[in-house]
Amino acid sequence: MFTMKKKQAIGVFDSGIGGLTVAHQIHKLMPQERIVYFGDTQHLPYGDKSPEAILKFSTAITEFLLEQDCKMIVVACNTASAIAFNKVRELCGDIAIAINVIDPVVEDVCSKTEDCIGIIGTKNTIQSDVYSKKIKAIKPELKTQSMATPLLVPMIEEGFYQNKISETILENYLEDPALQAINKLILGCTHYPLIEEEIETYYQNKVTIVNSARIVSLYIQKQLSEKGLLQDDISEKNHQFYLSDFTNSFEQSAQYFFGEKIHLTEVNLWE
Repeated sequence: MFTMKKKQAIGVFDSGIGGLTVAHQIHKLMPQERIVYFGDTQHLPYGDKSPEAILKFSTAITEFLLEQDCKMIVVACNTASAIAFNKVRELCGDIAIAINVIDPVVEDVCSKTEDCIGIIGTKNTIQSDVYSKKIKAIKPELKTQSMATPLLVPMIEEGFYQNKISETILENYLEDPALQAINKLILGCTHYPLIEEEIETYYQNKVTIVNSARIVSLYIQKQLSEKGLLQDDISEKNHQFYLSDFTNSFEQSAQYFFGEKIHLTEVNLWE
């Protein structure tokens, strides 16, 4: 039996600033909701870590967020969603709702008619083949083309986007023959919406870009609404941001997304 209450927070975690794209969309769509965010900046990026390490990190963060009285845990990282979501869901049990960033996107693309879908993401996400497997399980006739783009997360974390560096790196990835026949592209990493405009510019609006942050936030709203857990008192809002290692880029990004002074608390869950 579920025991959550409306006034509880939505917990969101990622390896760095990428999950802020999801938290930002939740904030825009549901401004009355309180968000508790954990950025595991000590271990970013997750895309090149072992499955064992990702399970370890995700377990500790989920337990921490549950201690912060969260009604929902959002795994705002594609790599952790692919590798550790079953463990997160097990930890949540009947005390919180577990959400990943893959299933809502798969559900969305399978509801459309496009016949060739490109997927870009970290090495772990692409190697897991999670998007292709889930898409084909629902709609076998859809074609998928996947490609790992490992330089994009560190590039974004270092603030190198909307410039010549990001333009060159993106062109090298997107001109790959594997992506030439696609008519839709899934941004299979929550960092990638930060470079969505650059990707759209490259494709000149000839390819539909799937922004997982928007899709996931709508899915979260639907889940909370169906369970009667949507917060209705905006005075309860008091976002909290935790990092495993303080970074200036995270502070700047959080303040940019939320449009207000953000207080960051550094917490090392592995000491």
